[in-house]
Amino acid sequence: MGLNETMDPGTSTAPRDVVRRQYIASAAGDLQALRATMAPDVEWTEMAGFPLAGTYRTPQGVTSNVMEVLGRDWDAWTAHDDNYVVDGENVVVLARYTATHRKTERKLNVRVAHHFIVRGGLIVRFEQFVDTAKVAEAASEEGDH
Repeated sequence: MGLNETMDPGTSTAPRDVVRRQYIASAAGDLQALRATMAPDVEWTEMAGFPLAGTYRTPQGVTSNVMEVLGRDWDAWTAHDDNYVVDGENVVVLARYTATHRKTERKLNVRVAHHFIVRGGLIVRFEQFVDTAKVAEAASEEGDH
């Protein structure tokens, strides 16, 4: 792999660069570019207890059922990709979600880990690990906890 491939995630098929491109597209709200990072048979799993818990398949299924819903329910939902741990096709990202819930106006700032599997320059699997209680608390219309 050449130096330019590691410095520019724009065209590289290296697993880390593909995952980085996914975060860039997500932050920009570019769902087409986001779908372009995923394999046609992608399996995208949001953690049990998360508002969107479940496994979604196909790039369109992921963006329709995850990113579009997050954008509807939260203002400025952002996944900040802080640290990468790469082992072959496995990419683990230690990250942070920040957002404000549109109905409750409560702010969210919570640590998260994402595990991606990248093959052939595309994300084939994703699994989220997050403190779902913190997310639920921000989305709850009940009194302060």
